[in-house]
Amino acid sequence: MPEKSKVVSIPDQLSVRELAEVLDVSPIEVMKLLINSGIMANINETVDYDTAAIVATDLGFEIQQELPPEVEEVPGPPEPPVIPEEVPLREMYAQEAPEDLKNRPPVVTVLGHVNHGKTSLLDCIRHTNVVADEAGGITQHTGAYQVEHDSKKITFIDTPGHEAFTAMRARGAQVTDIAVLVVAADDGVMPQTKEAIDHARAANVPIVVAINKIDMVSADPESVKKQLADEGLTVEDWGGHTIAVPVSAKEGTGIESLLDMILLVTEMSNIRANPDRPAMGTVIEGRLDRSRGPSATLLIQNGTLHVGDNVVTAEIYGRIRAMFDDAGKRIKSAPPSFPVLVLGLSGVPQAGDVFRVVGNEKTARALAEERAEERLSEDHGPVRALSLDDIFAQMQAGTAQELNIILKADVQGALEPVLNSLEELGDDALKVKIIHEGIGNINESDVSLAIASQAIVLGFNVPAEPAARTMAETEGVEIRRYRVIYRLIEDVDKALKGLLEPVYGDVVIGHAEVRATFRVSKIGHVAGVYVEDGSMQRNGRVKVIRNEEQIHEGAIVSLRRFTEDVNEVQAGLECGVGVEGFTKFEEGDILEVFKRERVA
Repeated sequence: MPEKSKVVSIPDQLSVRELAEVLDVSPIEVMKLLINSGIMANINETVDYDTAAIVATDLGFEIQQELPPEVEEVPGPPEPPVIPEEVPLREMYAQEAPEDLKNRPPVVTVLGHVNHGKTSLLDCIRHTNVVADEAGGITQHTGAYQVEHDSKKITFIDTPGHEAFTAMRARGAQVTDIAVLVVAADDGVMPQTKEAIDHARAANVPIVVAINKIDMVSADPESVKKQLADEGLTVEDWGGHTIAVPVSAKEGTGIESLLDMILLVTEMSNIRANPDRPAMGTVIEGRLDRSRGPSATLLIQNGTLHVGDNVVTAEIYGRIRAMFDDAGKRIKSAPPSFPVLVLGLSGVPQAGDVFRVVGNEKTARALAEERAEERLSEDHGPVRALSLDDIFAQMQAGTAQELNIILKADVQGALEPVLNSLEELGDDALKVKIIHEGIGNINESDVSLAIASQAIVLGFNVPAEPAARTMAETEGVEIRRYRVIYRLIEDVDKALKGLLEPVYGDVVIGHAEVRATFRVSKIGHVAGVYVEDGSMQRNGRVKVIRNEEQIHEGAIVSLRRFTEDVNEVQAGLECGVGVEGFTKFEEGDILEVFKRERVA
């Protein structure tokens, strides 16, 4: 037993093991005293100061609360303004005095439909700007690179597709100044082209169109321009304001003109930053190198990064011990809009995380640890998502002027009347804004855009794909599905007026594939199935889906594994399932098990 009246300092939180070490007693003794106080905690669980104080007092200690260590102030470069990570980096420039801002290279992202030539265009731009003796220096993909045209620099973010573009926005990062939309001259505007347009518009960045593959015999640039006009992008030679450049990534045609137009948009957009301050920016990529440890590609968006600077991004920190440009050459500093590979971090950061330079390593470590503790203590549920229930409250508080909606429908004939009806809702205080519309299932791209734009996803006669449902549940995005148009319109109207009532819907539990059928006495034919995801549950209902169409719905009346009746069968296992009112199973049928629960 420890000496009576011994004084100990206890922090705000500590584990049972750490408390035992502080008190110099066995962890078992601490757990017994916690149980006596009605607290069940294992050796690794965390207890707060008040709980720890009870244990310490019972053991005869005098206690005092341990104050957090003061961060030693070491003279260094001025600290950047503290900006919440959720605020888009574009707003960081607003903290700068106008006289400190100088022109910087634009940061460009290339978007477009699959196979329309995004990668070929990026490769063409890069290789036409590589000096012969530099070619050998390009040793690895860094996620971003910089080219020079007409004595001016342009930075390209080399990320695949608008999903990655929007995923970074969803994490709070706004890295792109200009979006280049690639449209194949022989194929025209396709579904992913429309998605890319909506994603770029949601990010509020100017769009330059590259009409690619003009070398093809079937190329029809004028048809592409008409299709673009139908999407609201009227090109200049049709009397609009959208710049469109015909190019061939295969032959290198039009590349110089495209770069000219990017620089023109840059001049009109007044893209500037303050190079004479500590750096801040965004993580483009992170990786773990076996020989060099954690590394990351950083895009400097404001200030200048130097070797030796101390940086912090989320819960990762470190002192920059080496920097490399996109050609693999060592450099000592990186100005705004410069992409750079850095070494010296404590771990591998995530793409889209915001980084900034701080005065010293102690400060960086303290900030990283503070952020790590915040993430551990936070509810891992959604923090960004917006539900229809929130809309009226935000309007009353004056913080919402628009209800952002992503709308998916099964056919164009259903999409148009829904759009027309939605656009008539609202008033001057709160209006409906359609961020994206499309035909087909609700997918991950829709959910990602909803996260980045704080939007609601509405589906008319379409399901949400399993991966999209999982992402939506994790991130707290609200997905509402309807079969009757007036109910969809009615719900949005009620949300705008603050009258929305709870909605009950089908929550999917799992899917199974029918692999055999066999007869069981008293029940009839049942299905032998393999559970693909989730689980089969006896108290659930099931939809029988054949060739992507629902052919029956009923309760599960029998669930057996081998010869045993069971209540649940998990993914990866086989079982027998009997469905109320249905016996005509076929191999390949999909059974979707669900429950009716409140979904909003």
